[in-house]
Amino acid sequence: MAAEASSHPINAAEQLTEQEAYELAEELKLKLAEQIVPNSDQESIQKMVAGLGDPRGALRLTFAQSLGNIGAAAIPLLCDSLKNNPNVLIRRASAKTLNIIGSKVALPNLIEAFRTDDDPVVQGSSAGAMATIGEPAIESLLEILTDNQCSAFQVGLINLALSFAGSNAPNAFNQAAQSNNPEIRIAALTALAEQVHSGTNDHAKELLIRALNDDASEVRAEAATITGKTLEPEEIINELCGLLKDEDNQVRINTALALMKTEEISSINSLREAISAEEDGQVKTVLEVALNQLIAFK
Repeated sequence: MAAEASSHPINAAEQLTEQEAYELAEELKLKLAEQIVPNSDQESIQKMVAGLGDPRGALRLTFAQSLGNIGAAAIPLLCDSLKNNPNVLIRRASAKTLNIIGSKVALPNLIEAFRTDDDPVVQGSSAGAMATIGEPAIESLLEILTDNQCSAFQVGLINLALSFAGSNAPNAFNQAAQSNNPEIRIAALTALAEQVHSGTNDHAKELLIRALNDDASEVRAEAATITGKTLEPEEIINELCGLLKDEDNQVRINTALALMKTEEISSINSLREAISAEEDGQVKTVLEVALNQLIAFK
């Protein structure tokens, strides 16, 4: 459920003066130093959220840390400001403060801000907050990836967020790797590869290898590339050699490049056979490049 907005949202007329912001920040700094949680009544929270729009970075940090110490009680106003405040500094700082709090209560609002705010810092900070929330955010992040309105910049942010969230949720991508949506399965492969490197998911290798036989050609193609970079040659060489006969051109291309990446010379004969049978000129060229590279490794 989305956090409810305050009945008294902060507007431009309620912003703090520079002197008011300075005096409040000094008061809050003392509380931070003494590890005292600030007042959490709505008026106090409103003033701190208003302080997030101060042009002085040190003051904004003080307000953010203080709101972070307040925690759950500050979430509704922060979410309201993240979505509705015309001051981009406040929207940015609201997302960063929600990152400090790390509560899944804010997740719907963070998703909305990530999708709709045109400021790249707001998008990035919202993605960072979702990464901090961790496993509860993974499904939503994967779903955003399937949206054809998702920009390349957003895709990059999502992949970073998924990587971070996955490091703290070892099995979160196991179900995603078996999703009915091929795009979600592809997104899960990258995270699983990182989990193989980190050793945090005992099933990651098995799921990557299984993806080589996925029903969707685009998943097989991506799996060929990722396994070639991630797994040991002896773990995948037979599966990759089998994919040289795949019906999809891109799968055969990616497989040839993956075999070249493995430097596994035992695949030379399979590549020669594939070249003899190949009818597509572009694919054949890639197969020949891979073969020549592997021969050079002998």
